[in-house]
Amino acid sequence: MPAERKATIYMDNAASTRVLDEVFQEMMPYLRDIYGNPSSLHSFGIKALQGINRARRQVASLIGAKPNEITFTSGGTESDNLAIKSTAYAIMESDAKRNLIITTSIEHEAILEPLKHLEKKGFEVIYLPVTREGILEPFRLGDSLSMTRTALVSIMFANNEIGTVQPIRALADITHRKGGNALFHSDAVQAVGKVPINAKYQGIDLLSISSHKLNGPKGAGALYIREGIRMNPLIHGGGQESLLRSGTENVHGIVGFGKACEIAAQKLQIYREDVTKLRDYLISKILKNIPYSRLNGSKSSRLPANAHFTFFGVNGEDLIIKLDEFGIAASTGSACSVKKQKPSHVLKAVGFSYEEITGSLRLSIGPQNTKDEIDFTVSVLSDIIAELRNLSPFSASTTTK
Repeated sequence: MPAERKATIYMDNAASTRVLDEVFQEMMPYLRDIYGNPSSLHSFGIKALQGINRARRQVASLIGAKPNEITFTSGGTESDNLAIKSTAYAIMESDAKRNLIITTSIEHEAILEPLKHLEKKGFEVIYLPVTREGILEPFRLGDSLSMTRTALVSIMFANNEIGTVQPIRALADITHRKGGNALFHSDAVQAVGKVPINAKYQGIDLLSISSHKLNGPKGAGALYIREGIRMNPLIHGGGQESLLRSGTENVHGIVGFGKACEIAAQKLQIYREDVTKLRDYLISKILKNIPYSRLNGSKSSRLPANAHFTFFGVNGEDLIIKLDEFGIAASTGSACSVKKQKPSHVLKAVGFSYEEITGSLRLSIGPQNTKDEIDFTVSVLSDIIAELRNLSPFSASTTTK
């Protein structure tokens, strides 16, 4: 084992990110001074509303949208639920025959669970298979679309576990050509602020965003809704957010979210270049220094920050516990899945065996990470894996056969 250095190395940025100092400073006045209700007509309320409107412009600018196409929510899960349920019910009200929804087998639970709900309400859902790298081949979507029955297609922009980025523009184009009036939604929680997104150019009708995935505060998110789309509200009350999301707005969270989007837009190219270099360094270092290891997901079409591995002959959860003893934060995949204590449905869907699934580890880095941190992490990880394999009754070479 390397010298027992209690480090503070955070490599779980896909689960959550640190609030930037500039974002924190932007939020502070709305906690202490500008505390009026944004629905109030006095100056306190007007200033709060101005903060929300500025944030709406900042979020819209990051994804090539108009400010009036942004609806603020509590985060990615609510945005996904609003996109799935609200549009499905609205479409079915106007055309009962349009009850078909198409998605993939590797979506986040925030998509899969609302779809299970809709299946009980009379909707048919098709779960399309993906390649071993996690890519949905456009022809599979085309073959499943119906001009008269398809209501909605929901394909995540980038996978939260293995980091694969989907060919979104091609998928949206096929949806609109072969699906009649079908809408195209993308859960872009992992992608916004990490890869270039232009909702209009890419043909996206609905797009989900979460603040805390791009260095903003938790409890804030947004749903992009292309102008002209009819939606039914899920939350009724005072009629905030153009009647779609009632409830007093989380003003300081929204303001911080907007600032985070502004910074992400300014630094997107630098982020992609710097973080991709670090990621590639991490990948090469692990594959070179740790025997019986394998990179999962697409080698070319993947998020800049994502490095997902299978280490044969060990258990991923044991790795997380051991790494944490050295102050290194990592994950086996979705934090939501881990909480439910069940094997990754994503890895199962791409065809991994039980051994491949249990031996998985996700390292998701950020601009704050350094090569020295990566060197230390790989050194610790290498020793931990060697130790665990020595204790295991199954050798790594046996499990890879």
